[in-house]
Amino acid sequence: TTLAVNVADTLARRFESNILLIDIDPQFNATQCLIDGETYVQKLSEGGHTIVDVFEDQPRIFVNPVDGPQTRNPIAIDKIEPWEVKTRYNLIPGDLELYRLEFGGGQGREQRLLRLIEVLREQNKLDFIILDTPPTPSPWLFSALLASDHYVIPVKPEPTSRVGISLLKSVVDKVTERFGHDLSCLGVALTMANIHHIVYKDTVAYFSSEPYWKDKIFEKPLPIRTEIAREQGNQRLILDLNDSVAKAAISSITNEIIERLNNGQ
Repeated sequence: TTLAVNVADTLARRFESNILLIDIDPQFNATQCLIDGETYVQKLSEGGHTIVDVFEDQPRIFVNPVDGPQTRNPIAIDKIEPWEVKTRYNLIPGDLELYRLEFGGGQGREQRLLRLIEVLREQNKLDFIILDTPPTPSPWLFSALLASDHYVIPVKPEPTSRVGISLLKSVVDKVTERFGHDLSCLGVALTMANIHHIVYKDTVAYFSSEPYWKDKIFEKPLPIRTEIAREQGNQRLILDLNDSVAKAAISSITNEIIERLNNGQ
């Protein structure tokens, strides 16, 4: 989430790109990094769309903070409207109600996110769409991969990261094999990193020795900072902080993403 919201912010602010971030994690942490609770509740009471509207294809009951229980009919994919949170930075927010939805064979829900992105591409108003996904295999991660052209893997420099990245690779392989979907890894971003610790050096050494991953590590790691986590809860992102190292890191990662996209990786 930290990587997703801050790369999106850097693209909007330093590269003047039009961005849409889609929060597909049921914990909706990315949404909390961008919108305070009061604004979120107010937007919902006004009928603002969330990630649930992307996947919901049946009438549902929801609780309006003002009027109580309400029935909402499914929203047509081409009618879903993102929220503008900053200049050039738009959001389809997360929603705890996402836990309530179920995926079953033949429903087609896993395709609805893909259809939304196809509609948005036709409108040609966005330069980048970034999906913030759950960290573990789930229907939500599956849907995000199916709707994406590329993915970036954030990795904490610790021994368990080796298992996690192998698991993710197997999930990606299943998507590409089942649907014949062309999906490429743009890179591995080391996050919450202390470059002086041995576990960081061991992690770099591991990925550098693996044929598939050795050319995918981004040059600069995102440093571990208590302030980054704390201030995100106040809707302040890395470029808002007085931390030149963190700012340089997120700018470098974002620039490498653009370079790799331009090089057809």
